[in-house]
Amino acid sequence: MNWYLAVLKQYAEFSGRAGRPEFWMFFLFHFIILVVLILLSSRMSFFNIVYLIYALGTIIPYIAVVIRRLHDTDKSGWFILIGLIPVVGGIILLVLLALPGNDGDNRFGAPPGAHPPV
Repeated sequence: MNWYLAVLKQYAEFSGRAGRPEFWMFFLFHFIILVVLILLSSRMSFFNIVYLIYALGTIIPYIAVVIRRLHDTDKSGWFILIGLIPVVGGIILLVLLALPGNDGDNRFGAPPGAHPPV
């Protein structure tokens, strides 16, 4: 949960690097929250609005953490646009996000920490 909150605290921080734990823990919690809200919205229409507000409110942090994750693998943030290619783009982007990051410094800065910031 600390990784999720750490990403939200860096709401629109597109510079720097994000390690695999930071990205995947954020993705996991984000996905769970979205699924719960979708299930609740199928029961009560009020949650349609909650789902919409949450989805729109977390779109920028999600894009920011994806870009920082790409930076960790020494790729430009513009590689996120690969996901727009039908079918194969999403698979290629998923592979890029799963790759291990560079051990040392790269052009985007120092390696990210192994633990979430407090």
